[in-house]
Amino acid sequence: MLKVAFVVPRYGTEIRGGAEMLCLQIAEQMSEYWDIEVLTTCAKDYISWKNEFKEGMHKINNISVRRFKVDQPRRMRRFNLYSKWIYNTKSSLDAEERWIKAQGPSSSELLQFIETNHGDYQLFFFFTYLYYTTYFGLQLVRDKSVLIPTAHDEPPIHLSLFQQMFQIPKGFIYSTLEEEAFVNRLFNVEAKVSDVIGTGVMPPDEINKLFRGKYNIKEKYILYVGRIDVMKGGKELFAFFRKFKKDFPSDVKLVLMGPQVMSIPKHPDIIYLGTLPEEDKFDAIQSSEFMVVPSRYESLSIVALESWVLKKPVLVNQRCDVLFGQCKRSDGGLAYHNYETFCQGANALLSDSELQKKLGENGHKYTMENYHWDIIKRKYLNFVDQLQPSSDS
Repeated sequence: MLKVAFVVPRYGTEIRGGAEMLCLQIAEQMSEYWDIEVLTTCAKDYISWKNEFKEGMHKINNISVRRFKVDQPRRMRRFNLYSKWIYNTKSSLDAEERWIKAQGPSSSELLQFIETNHGDYQLFFFFTYLYYTTYFGLQLVRDKSVLIPTAHDEPPIHLSLFQQMFQIPKGFIYSTLEEEAFVNRLFNVEAKVSDVIGTGVMPPDEINKLFRGKYNIKEKYILYVGRIDVMKGGKELFAFFRKFKKDFPSDVKLVLMGPQVMSIPKHPDIIYLGTLPEEDKFDAIQSSEFMVVPSRYESLSIVALESWVLKKPVLVNQRCDVLFGQCKRSDGGLAYHNYETFCQGANALLSDSELQKKLGENGHKYTMENYHWDIIKRKYLNFVDQLQPSSDS
């Protein structure tokens, strides 16, 4: 059985971040084919990288997880000031490497383990391009490395140190066609072994239909699932929704689920429920009118797939190429690029049940044909088969 290491900044069932959740899902699904060990840090919080998990070996849902201490927590105020400078200055590689060390999570013990034990693994999968664990870890296992970049157009990806880093991996696994095109355009890595795979979704076996009673929500509602964050489009979503309620009075609510990073405005029709169990999440999706996905920075929208798998349409930010591409390919929702088009999309989905049904069914068909776990697992196996001659060396 192939011995594989998954390297990721954080790992755990309680961590809902995109790349971290992707790593957990792929590890659990591919464990029937590979002997997988996750190499990660003791950090739980991506803001501070504070050591919260116990170091050493653990079993999480039958996956072996080896945790290493973070050398020091991130000092966000200093890091943000340094980031602002580095993004707007033509700086040296040394200065940019100081930035990636400050970005973290810095773990000299994790890197030492990889350097000492790299011969025990046939492949190393690095999840998400942005962090210390990937930048420095890739350099230690060039001949057997795979990068799952989860990349999108944001200031740090244009730093020169990533031009060098993206030349290292033996192969790339992308989440969407748009991510693949963006990475190839920026780094010219078309010659590398690669595939567009993403992640799998499956409808839950049963939905308990208790959500409305449990959380005392009787009215129609639009649902947002994910981190409540400016970088996820939170500020614009709140501004649009509040103006929408003034311009088009109704009893419709905006229901939010996920970890809170930014302040949420006090409004009688904005309901924040925190981070809920998976069964409540799917129940909430099923009971909603549609899912709104306001982020401009995505490499794949898992929440859109989860909405479609339950035959619910989505309203997405057209300024995100990935979201707009998913929406066009699936014909599973509508897109907006400003307040006026947000209102048009929201009103159409709220008032036309036939449109809701048609778009939801289109999204369901697209998701089951492209993101069923059987399809995803087969793609991963085929990808590794292409790498085998080099990964056996």
